[in-house]
Amino acid sequence: MAYVDLNPIRAKIAETPAVSDHTSVKLRIEACQSQGRIDGISENQPKQLQPFAESTRDGKIEELPFRLQDYLELVDWTGRQMREDKPGQIEETVPPILNRLNLDADHWLYMTRHYQSSFKSLVGCVQQVREACRLLGWKKSHSLSMCRALIG
Repeated sequence: MAYVDLNPIRAKIAETPAVSDHTSVKLRIEACQSQGRIDGISENQPKQLQPFAESTRDGKIEELPFRLQDYLELVDWTGRQMREDKPGQIEETVPPILNRLNLDADHWLYMTRHYQSSFKSLVGCVQQVREACRLLGWKKSHSLSMCRALIG
């Protein structure tokens, strides 16, 4: 998701996620700005997008496993990292999100640069991937070893 949300920045079409047309991150930012807050509550988010962990929709718990604010920080931090194969980036800073998610910065950069070749299906911590496999009726995920190495 972060990879796709950063495409306009990497292509030098936009300078920040807030002005990156045709991205979910821009829709989320606009929804929050229209209400003057960023907190992940589903009422603040476009209905066509998956909600974040603090929210539920119609009593269903179908959510992304972190807060909206954390995702925005993660997109921002990832966009600040220079990529030799891309002309655009956001200025560099390191937000606390990586520590809170227990992600190593080098591992996160590797995952964003090699996402398609590293992960053939599910992505997440090993326990969550195994649970998702169980719910989907899969015997295993081809991405499990990479998830174990990079996420834990």
